[in-house]
Amino acid sequence: MSLVFITFNCEAQFKDTSKWKALFALGINYPTTDGFVKGSYAQPVNFPTVNLGIQHMLTSHYGVKLDFGFNRFKNADDTPEFKINYSRINAQFVYDPTDYLGFIPTRMRLIAHAGPGVAFVKPLGTLGDNKQTFLNLNGGLEVHYAINEKVSVFTDVAYLYGVTSLEDYNPALTGLGAFNGSVFNLTFGLAVSLDGCRYCN
Repeated sequence: MSLVFITFNCEAQFKDTSKWKALFALGINYPTTDGFVKGSYAQPVNFPTVNLGIQHMLTSHYGVKLDFGFNRFKNADDTPEFKINYSRINAQFVYDPTDYLGFIPTRMRLIAHAGPGVAFVKPLGTLGDNKQTFLNLNGGLEVHYAINEKVSVFTDVAYLYGVTSLEDYNPALTGLGAFNGSVFNLTFGLAVSLDGCRYCN
């Protein structure tokens, strides 16, 4: 009987969401080709993408998070050479619909997130004059798998939309390394509870 109770209690804890979490993720990115000056674009797969965040759940379903992201991408083989650092800070709304989806396994959670932020684009080397700062919108979906009550592994698929437009560089070569487009991110990471066994409900 006690074994059944322990098992049930453990499953109930996995279904709850801790109030405070730190998130650490690493992955790859793809910057859209229309964000570069004509005749210039990046490799389709770039590394690294690093995301660091702090998340606070206001209820078991709704919350907010503040996160920092860093992307590095470089030119494709058939375009002029460049490397770009794309950094961002976003304040996001978080929604966890897992309890309404009966087919999700006990240890898994689905987390949708979206919100505005600021992007900082800085070409490296001699192209530093083409750096830009602009607004962005971040939206994505995380899939979490709980290892225990405090730690889960997750994957995040996110889309960063750049709210800006490139200046009219003429010739285009003078705008090499400038970027105002959107970025797709795929990351894998750890979510760590910062409040022990304190849960929202």
